[in-house]
Amino acid sequence: MAHAPHTDALCDSLERYARLVEVGIGRRTDVAEALVARGASVTATDVHQRAVPEGVTFVRDDVVDPRLSIYRDADAIYALNLPPELHRPTLDLARRVDADFVFTTLGGDEPTVPVERVTIPGDTLYVARDAP
Repeated sequence: MAHAPHTDALCDSLERYARLVEVGIGRRTDVAEALVARGASVTATDVHQRAVPEGVTFVRDDVVDPRLSIYRDADAIYALNLPPELHRPTLDLARRVDADFVFTTLGGDEPTVPVERVTIPGDTLYVARDAP
């Protein structure tokens, strides 16, 4: 299945993780679908009920008040176009379950947590890191 270069670049960056949770999937399901096609296990969450592609597990959850059991086995938690007010809660969640946290932001939003920046076609991927 052919995907947009942006989707492929995101998947290339995330494919080293076997178990992922996408926070706030919304209606953009192409990355989760592509990761499953590459053999990853993907659980998608959102505060609203969402339709997800076959092979993706959906759980309704709020990252601000998460059910830890959803995230506990994840190697990485990722989010696309994550608003700044959710950067810290998602990082805190990732730290609680010992998972990496990788995300993109909307437009000109800057990360509100310490990150390493990875340039990919059409976007910047932020990999959260511990503060120095």
